[in-house]
Amino acid sequence: MAVGFKVGPIFYKVGTGSFVHCFFSNIAYHLEDRQWGSKYPLTMNALYKDKVASSDIEALESEIEEIRKAFSEYSPNMAIWEYENPQTKPPWGDNIAKRITSLSNYFYTSDGDDIFDVLLKATDASKRVNRDLEVKSL
Repeated sequence: MAVGFKVGPIFYKVGTGSFVHCFFSNIAYHLEDRQWGSKYPLTMNALYKDKVASSDIEALESEIEEIRKAFSEYSPNMAIWEYENPQTKPPWGDNIAKRITSLSNYFYTSDGDDIFDVLLKATDASKRVNRDLEVKSL
């Protein structure tokens, strides 16, 4: 089952549910002092758990850009697989592409696209069509 970002009928595939959870887990673990949604409520609470209203998309974009910038300070070996068990490393271990230099460019979708680029493409669509953005399984 594919999980991705959905805006009305538009679906941006990311990958498996566990991979999507991994992405959000790293945000909570590294950038929110292990307090899910404490610093990035639109990203971590609204988007991950439900949806972001189209009226909040610009604020969501600001959070996403801040997260991406902050992740540039974290080396790839700091990636965790899940928030609930931070000692668990991703299943691919240290077998990553040489182009990956930090957590800001660590997360690639199953189609090989940077997850931040895909998410920002989805926010742009949300603004264009004035529809909410949500994480959805298809």
